[in-house]
Amino acid sequence: MPLTAAIIVPTRDRAGYLDVALASLAPQAARHGAELVVVDDGPSAATRDTARRHGARLLAHDTTRGLNAARNTAIERTDAPLLCFVDDDVRVRDGWLAALLDAHAREPEDVGVLTGPILARFEDHLFRTCGREGPPVTHLDAGPRDTDVPRAWGANLTVRRAWVDRIGPFDATLPLYGDEQEWQERLHAAGGRVRYVAEAALEHRRAGDDARLRSLCRAARARGRAARREDVAKGTTPSLAHELRVLVGCAVHGPRLACMNGPVLTAHSLGRLEQALRPTPPPPTTGVDDFLSGQSGTVGGRRGALLAAKDRLDDLRTARRRARLRAAAATDPRRRVLALSVVRPDAPNLLDAARAELEASHHDVELRTTTPGTRGKFENLNALLDEGEPPGAFDWLLVLDDDVALPAGALDVLLHVADEGDLRLAQPAHRAHSHAAWPVTRRDPRADWRETTFVEIGPVTLFHRDTFSALLPFPAGLRMGWGLDSHWAALAREHGWRLGIVDAVPVAHTLRPTAADYPREAAAAEARSFLRDRPYVTRDEVTTVARHRAP
Repeated sequence: MPLTAAIIVPTRDRAGYLDVALASLAPQAARHGAELVVVDDGPSAATRDTARRHGARLLAHDTTRGLNAARNTAIERTDAPLLCFVDDDVRVRDGWLAALLDAHAREPEDVGVLTGPILARFEDHLFRTCGREGPPVTHLDAGPRDTDVPRAWGANLTVRRAWVDRIGPFDATLPLYGDEQEWQERLHAAGGRVRYVAEAALEHRRAGDDARLRSLCRAARARGRAARREDVAKGTTPSLAHELRVLVGCAVHGPRLACMNGPVLTAHSLGRLEQALRPTPPPPTTGVDDFLSGQSGTVGGRRGALLAAKDRLDDLRTARRRARLRAAAATDPRRRVLALSVVRPDAPNLLDAARAELEASHHDVELRTTTPGTRGKFENLNALLDEGEPPGAFDWLLVLDDDVALPAGALDVLLHVADEGDLRLAQPAHRAHSHAAWPVTRRDPRADWRETTFVEIGPVTLFHRDTFSALLPFPAGLRMGWGLDSHWAALAREHGWRLGIVDAVPVAHTLRPTAADYPREAAAAEARSFLRDRPYVTRDEVTTVARHRAP
């Protein structure tokens, strides 16, 4: 009989909490034909014994790799159509799994996430509040009826496998707090919804010393620092004055209302203020890949609308400079350009518009395209290189994705700046409202172009003919190409090639998020294997060397 669902509990060194969680989960799993999976991100003997006592399947990491890595491990090791993630410190209520299975059966395909009430429970110690603020642990109560909600929390997060197959697994480079939010941003960007199921309720517990006020304050302070770091990453940080006002309000809340939540709120606010005054990086996660940016870069929702408004303002600020560059580019010598693109006919794409833009160039452009088939992106690009004249017959090679919007005059200005700057590898800058994981690639309106230590494998990359002998054909067997750009950067350093990002040609990559067409973890695994014996530039070395304005 096929599995109805997999109930997945990531855990590390909390056997006492895990025992309570599994005691509530195991009977429901058995009743409804679901698999119960514990992912030990440690590992520990106590966790192993607890999982086995409750009949759960145990998956263990050799070292701590982080919550999202644990989620991905479970995804890879089960074929269940419904993936029910819960924290190890919950107790599910009767009917929790039945409600999720019923919702899975009746909700339309665009619902990618199901969640339900998360009810705070404090055991062993009194925690009296005024009721004006929410409890100091993750909680959710959207009412007695099923409804759409903006997001779900990891304590009660059920994901349809079809959506994992569509937009990829969780980003294992992200630290704790906000770790599941990036995946849901990708879901929303791809047209998915989050559905609250009122009957799928569970309790989020604090017990023993963890329920003491001082422990709750300590945890809140750490969450405050993490929340401020997350705001910085999103570009939505409130001012110091605002943080101070909130701190003062929280400090008087407890004494004024005889509320034990006051000290917890104060600790959270203090953590935010400490992070603002003394910034610290997120705690390291063992095994994080240093060839990745360490952040998502997916844009959407309200934040996406604000970034789009910023783009419009930057367009106005740079309009005269771009017009001068287009006029200068129109007088450049005519170059031969080979353009390659892999086109997905089964998904929305912008290749027709890109083709029209390339054909409007005054350069001699040959565009070769193919469909993915069973090959990966770079296997297909190599096949396109073998069609017609060899790359050596061209001055430049342009590789572009099929879902990127090019601005008017893109190729002419890109080649003009590359020639003027003596660039051997270049890419157009991303607009603010564009899926882009590397901050260095986003448009800097102060510059026409920047010399950098790195350019990406996409969505648009320009290669000078001087690089062809070293870079072409692309490495055999490489499908997705993650890590290849980090290797290019190391080769550029060895050869003395100049790399650059052209801010005067801002592109928009918004149609499909990065890695929407293949599993992210498979791409990362391919990169690890590829880079094992090759030099590459780490993310700490990715930077802007100098900003330039065209004469």
